[in-house]
Amino acid sequence: MDTVVENTLPIGTRGIAESGVAKPKWLKVKLPIGQKYTELRGLVDKYKLNTICTSGSCPNMGECWGEGTATFMILGNICTRSCGFCGVKTGRPETVDWDEPEKVARSIKIMNIKHAVITSVDRDDLKDMGSIIWFETIQAIRRMNPETTLETLIPDFQGVERNIDRIIDANPEVVSHNVETVRRLTREVRIQAKYDRSLAVLKYLKDQGIKRTKSGIMLGLGETEAEVIETMQDLRAANVDIVTIGQYLQPSKKHLPVKEFITPEQFEKYEKLGKEMGFRHVESGALVRSSYHAEKHIL
Repeated sequence: MDTVVENTLPIGTRGIAESGVAKPKWLKVKLPIGQKYTELRGLVDKYKLNTICTSGSCPNMGECWGEGTATFMILGNICTRSCGFCGVKTGRPETVDWDEPEKVARSIKIMNIKHAVITSVDRDDLKDMGSIIWFETIQAIRRMNPETTLETLIPDFQGVERNIDRIIDANPEVVSHNVETVRRLTREVRIQAKYDRSLAVLKYLKDQGIKRTKSGIMLGLGETEAEVIETMQDLRAANVDIVTIGQYLQPSKKHLPVKEFITPEQFEKYEKLGKEMGFRHVESGALVRSSYHAEKHIL
């Protein structure tokens, strides 16, 4: 059995900038160790595989890899949007790599991944906004890894149904799109995104027959409890099945500051409320990220 030990170093030492708010003692990350993690880490390094788990220094990497779950980012690593919370580079993206679907599928095979999460940067520079590569990637993974289940964490594709339809046609087990924050803070936090457009994308996915839909919210950006509850209610009204709720951590001093560290008790309250609202799964905790416990969300 894989084991984890607590890393009692301040979380700021793991690439997270210091904010003006003191970090609480209970905010600790787990150092990943164990046979499964060590094996996968070796494969990632040997074959230069591109997982967001490693590039994003995810605090849950050891736990997820131990469960046979990993997250891969497609369409390059430069985003056309400049969200105030996100550590991904922004600017003019590189040309599309049409070999990428096969590369990702091969990575999943090499790592023997049971449940793969695919995400991408926003590609507003492309006519199809990257949706064709999305479709091709899902198809390639299915061909090479017929036993692997899939979650796709998609951009909003500017709400263009023709592009969203490509994801629906590929029919992954879970389709996720994050609202990220409450309505009032959306313009500040997700500059080029729209709160209602994200809800409309989630509702459209469900209406068109996607079995499991999912969304995520970050806390600590200045939202109130009432606003978080309202956002959860908005997601349920869009028939979203799964919600993830985690603590925002500032990637660098150029990013939005942390206004508040949410207590474990408050996260527990949101989890209880979410279950009462009828969400199939609620992941709520400081270190919860979009793909945390993703392998359970197909059930």
